[in-house]
Amino acid sequence: MRRLNITEYQVELVKDPFGILSGKRYEFLLDLELDEEDELYSPHGIYVKAVYMVDDEGGRIIKHELYERTTNRFLSYDLEDDELAEAEAFCLAHYKETEE
Repeated sequence: MRRLNITEYQVELVKDPFGILSGKRYEFLLDLELDEEDELYSPHGIYVKAVYMVDDEGGRIIKHELYERTTNRFLSYDLEDDELAEAEAFCLAHYKETEE
């Protein structure tokens, strides 16, 4: 089991000018620090781009993708369930920063 070690992050409210989406969407960029032995490790760095949705039922990640940091190359991996749960907890703790 790998723990997510988030070293830096950015969060931004995704605007919905037409009001067609339910709830609010937030885009997170989560920089990860990974051990060299990890299958996801890259000397270029790795980040997760996640869309976090908040509605009446709570918050959850509805989409996530992994990218190489310096090249922005898409990586066709998914986070494991426990890692996704950690990322969701992180997003829950930080999404309101866009509203301050």
